[in-house]
Amino acid sequence: MALLQNILWAAFLLVVVLGFVTYAIYFERKVIGWIQLRKGPNRVGPLGLFQTVADVLKLLIKEDTIPNKADRFLFILAPVITFVPAFVVLATIPYTADWQFADLNVGLLYYFALSSISTIGILLGGWASNNKYSLLGGMRSAAQMISYEVPLVMSVVGVILLSGSLSLNTIVEGQAGGFWNWNFLPQIVGFIIFIIAAVSELNRTPFDLPEAESELVAGYHVEYSGFRFAFFMLAEYVYVYAIAALTTILFLGGWHSPLPFLDFIPGIIWFILKFSSIVFFLFWIRATLPRIRVDHLMSLGWKVLLPLALVNIFVTTIIIEIFK
Repeated sequence: MALLQNILWAAFLLVVVLGFVTYAIYFERKVIGWIQLRKGPNRVGPLGLFQTVADVLKLLIKEDTIPNKADRFLFILAPVITFVPAFVVLATIPYTADWQFADLNVGLLYYFALSSISTIGILLGGWASNNKYSLLGGMRSAAQMISYEVPLVMSVVGVILLSGSLSLNTIVEGQAGGFWNWNFLPQIVGFIIFIIAAVSELNRTPFDLPEAESELVAGYHVEYSGFRFAFFMLAEYVYVYAIAALTTILFLGGWHSPLPFLDFIPGIIWFILKFSSIVFFLFWIRATLPRIRVDHLMSLGWKVLLPLALVNIFVTTIIIEIFK
C-alpha cells in the first residue's frame, strides 16, 4: 500500500511539474510581452493558452537527427543526464508540513548534489555533437555553472547555521511566527547572492551566454532537434520550479504566513503565492536586463559573490556565538 501511495504521489508531482513547465513558458512570454509593450502568444486557443501545447507537439513530431560523426551513445545520453536530476531533486521539497515526497535529514545537501549532475549532461551534449560551436557552448556553460555553484552553496551556509539542520522541514519550522523570523532578513546578503547565483545556474538572462545565438548559434544544444532538444528546455524550466521552491523554503518562510493572525489561511496558499512571486521575478529579470560579457560574468562569480558569501558565513558564525 505504501509503495502504491508513493507511486501515485510521484505521478501526481510529475503531472504538476509538467503542467507548470507548459504554462510557465506561456506566462513568461506574456510577461515579457507586457513589459516590452508586445502582445505575446495570442493566436492558438483563447488568449493564446494553447500556444505552448502546440510548440511542444511540434517538437515531439519533428525529425530526430543525429550528426553522422557524433558520438551516438553520448549524444542520446546527454539530454537524459540533464533532464532526470531536475525531477529527482524535487523529491525533498516540502510544500506544507504534511505535503512532501521524502523528508531527508540532509535534504538540502541532496538537492545540491543531484542538481550538479546536470552540468555533466550539458558538457556531454556539447562534446558528443562533434561541433566546435557546441563544444565551446558546453565548455562555457560548464565553467559558468561550476563557478556559480560554489557561491550558491556558500550562500545557504548561513541559513544552515541559523537552523542547525540540513533538513528543509526544520529550516522552514525555524521561520514560524511572522515575516520578521524569515531568513531573508538576517541573511539578506546570502539571499541576494543566492538569487544571483541561481539565475546564473539556470543559464537565464542576463547570464544566458551558453545559449547566445549571436555568439554560439544556440550553444551546446545546437545539433539537437525534436524531443531531445525538448529535454534540455524542459530541464531548464523544471529547475526554475525547483529554485523558486527552494528560495521560498530557505528564505521566505515556506508555508508560514507573513503575520500570525493570517495563520487561518492554508499553508499551501502561502507557499504558492511566494513561489509564484519568485517565478515572476525570474521572468521580470529576463525581460529587462541585457546579457553581460563572459569575463564580467566570471569576475562577478569569483571576485564578488564568493568573497561576499565567505564574509557572510564568518559574520553569521560570530553573531551566533555572541548571542547564543
